[in-house]
Amino acid sequence: MGWSALLLLWLLALAFRADALAANWGTRALHPLPGDVTVQLLKDNGFDKVKLFEADPAALKALGHSGIQVMLGLPNELLATVARDVAAAEQWVQRNVSHYVSDYGVDIRFVAVGNEPFLKSYKGQFEAATLPAVRNVQAALVKAGLARQVRVTVPLNADVYESLDGRPSSGDFRPDITTLMTSLVRFLLDSGGVLAINIYPFLSMDADANFPRDYAFFPAPGAPPSQASVQDGNVLYTNVFDANYDTLVAALEKHGLGNITVVVGEIGWPTDGDANANAAGAQKFNQGLFDRIVAGKGTPRRPQMPDVYVFALLDEDAKSVDPGNFERHWGVFNYDGSPKYALRLAGGKGIVPAKGVRYLSKQWCVLRPDASPTDPAIVGAVGYACQYADCTSLSPGSSCGGLDVRGNVSYAFNQFFQSASQQKGSCGFNNLSVVTTTDPSRGTCRFKIMIDTGRHDLTHQDDSGAARAAAAWGAVVAVLALLAIVAL
Repeated sequence: MGWSALLLLWLLALAFRADALAANWGTRALHPLPGDVTVQLLKDNGFDKVKLFEADPAALKALGHSGIQVMLGLPNELLATVARDVAAAEQWVQRNVSHYVSDYGVDIRFVAVGNEPFLKSYKGQFEAATLPAVRNVQAALVKAGLARQVRVTVPLNADVYESLDGRPSSGDFRPDITTLMTSLVRFLLDSGGVLAINIYPFLSMDADANFPRDYAFFPAPGAPPSQASVQDGNVLYTNVFDANYDTLVAALEKHGLGNITVVVGEIGWPTDGDANANAAGAQKFNQGLFDRIVAGKGTPRRPQMPDVYVFALLDEDAKSVDPGNFERHWGVFNYDGSPKYALRLAGGKGIVPAKGVRYLSKQWCVLRPDASPTDPAIVGAVGYACQYADCTSLSPGSSCGGLDVRGNVSYAFNQFFQSASQQKGSCGFNNLSVVTTTDPSRGTCRFKIMIDTGRHDLTHQDDSGAARAAAAWGAVVAVLALLAIVAL
């Protein structure tokens, strides 16, 4: 075998090595983990691919010359604009792709046009704009001379396909979007793009009290298959992921589109905010998933494991809570980059925490010892605190759901205090609260101290997660004045 052939094999081995990992890096946090710290966290844990939901400047700059490949999202709210005018697509590509590739050395490999734009709950809002937007973005990449390096994709929710009899081999696209799906996938296939699908066994289980829990997880080696396993011809499907993914593959094959590469854009398990969301379930699911990724074990119809973008890298305390309070708790790592649970990677190596994280002072805001939890002002105070800070861990069945009344109030006060960067006046609450240096955490309930972001830049373009975090932060700061003068 010649040297050129050996080199080619070596490059292919690097590109598809079994221990390569990919993750979604969401940036909707009031005190985001700094970009350089996050990039090092990715590298230290073997993640060589990352997906961003928007062109967050701090994240993109930190990813420059990192060796990490990037899938960059174009948000749904921009689809109509980009679809109407190719010049708008060219401007977006220039500002968010060309700029970071040429000026910062960011290895952008995909533009994800929209995010689950055909979701049933959107009631067709983005359907007409998606394919024209994809075409215009592709044209813009060609004009920018980036089409060979950067390809287009569309992350879709698993509700774009179905199987009427429950067997993956009977998979087909949703009738109302069959024509749209075939046109979209054909364009992606012809332009060298890929299809991204988001699969969430947790959501399937959480939405149905009768859903067989063991079927949501990957079976342990040697364990008997779930009683809910699906027999499909000679194939026994023992878990939701395999059945779901292969239902899509069958739908694609049915329409002559079976050659398209299908990556998993999102998959994971939350740890809080819901009775079914906990660290034990997340550890079980994600360890099974990581084992499959490391082993390169795919599904019956696609034996080679595709790229799988774990959702998510970090928790996001400013993320929307639709469809549930668990939405802020999908991270494999906590908001500060500390692992939530043990996970084994290739060679039995465990995940490691972020390095160099700076925190605010070790102090917490709690209900005053002499204040009565039945004080009529308490309800208003807690309402204000949870309006501007994340109180989802107080949800029934969550990590702080077992606190007594005083604990609930203290948790809410502290969340606001930390979200406001412990600023003077942020632990006022009309003298119902006090600052303490004694950690009030108890049991599974952790009273957080936020990251000290210092002069971390949050003043960027409106479609960035950092800009939205800055806006949320501004609301927190603004309400401090109210707390100083209003009897809550």
